Amino acid sequence: MGIHIIADFLGVDPRKIARVEDLRVILDRVISESGLHAVSSVFHQFEPHGVSAAYILCESHLSIHTWPECGYVALDIFTCGSDECALKAFDLLVEELKPNIVEKKIIRREFYEKNRVSYT
Repeated sequence: MGIHIIADFLGVDPRKIARVEDLRVILDRVISESGLHAVSSVFHQFEPHGVSAAYILCESHLSIHTWPECGYVALDIFTCGSDECALKAFDLLVEELKPNIVEKKIIRREFYEKNRVSYT
């Protein structure tokens, strides 16, 4: 089915993640260079700073939430099909945002036949 990357970036330069106009340029470039395909995107600017952004992708989604006052980014990338584009997008975001610390979890999303519980 796909790969789901959940990550926390700590120690990010607040200037890169405080304003929609700066973060949008980074995210658009990362999506394009990773081979992902954006269908739509939505951004919210918090005041005095901080951004939430979500991209609906042909492959699934990418979302990011920032706390510039803490140098913190919460990242979520889920893609179906090949893992390659999601992993490349993750690596490009690390290159762009240059966090001091990265905590990452990868979850394989699959159809599970065993232990399936029906709630209908």
